[in-house]
Amino acid sequence: MKPVIGITPSVDGESLRIKQAYISAVEDSGALPLVLPVSGCVEECAEIVDGLLLTGGGDIPPDYYGADARVMAPGFRPERRERIDFELALLAETIRKCRPVLAICYGMQLLNVFHKGALIGDICSMGHGHIDHSACMHGIRISGGLAGCPEGPNTVNSTHHQAVDRTGDGLAVFAVSDDGIIEGIFKRDYNCCIGVQWHPERIFTEPLSKWLFKSLTGRADDIRRLR
Repeated sequence: MKPVIGITPSVDGESLRIKQAYISAVEDSGALPLVLPVSGCVEECAEIVDGLLLTGGGDIPPDYYGADARVMAPGFRPERRERIDFELALLAETIRKCRPVLAICYGMQLLNVFHKGALIGDICSMGHGHIDHSACMHGIRISGGLAGCPEGPNTVNSTHHQAVDRTGDGLAVFAVSDDGIIEGIFKRDYNCCIGVQWHPERIFTEPLSKWLFKSLTGRADDIRRLR
């Protein structure tokens, strides 16, 4: 039996939406992908999965991280609150059960907010010296701390305009872009809880992308064998 990875979808009107690349990356990493319903069944969802993949999405409203709710960043595109609330509750239950998490783009920002961190509302509003992270490939540097992660320079894809500002409690940075934006975080003293700002599922053939998904599914398999 393969480990089961729960994947959170976006809410699109009356439908749930998930890109095939997430499902393929999980499947190609040796696990069974399971798209979870955005619902009140948080405990049930957390119980049936061996690991959790938080996917990309819109922007997290500023009131979730203690910023002024009246001030919206340029280009603000809010994620649906029912999704955010479901994922925050699901994260709490998943971490309580000590199961692995991989959080991508919006998912990384949500992971940071869950741990009481703060976000940059819009990178471009910070002024000169920052690249346009909304649609480009750019360099990052990975520097220690995250066990097993290959260190050194890498090139990743980027489709975001918000980013992590202050890291949350118990989180550490392991990847930073060439212009100083935090691109990768992880939870200290936890077997596998990783957030990345780029989209490894879209560049899955790259060694770093494969390592991220195999870290999730490998640890999930360990959990499955103990159940």
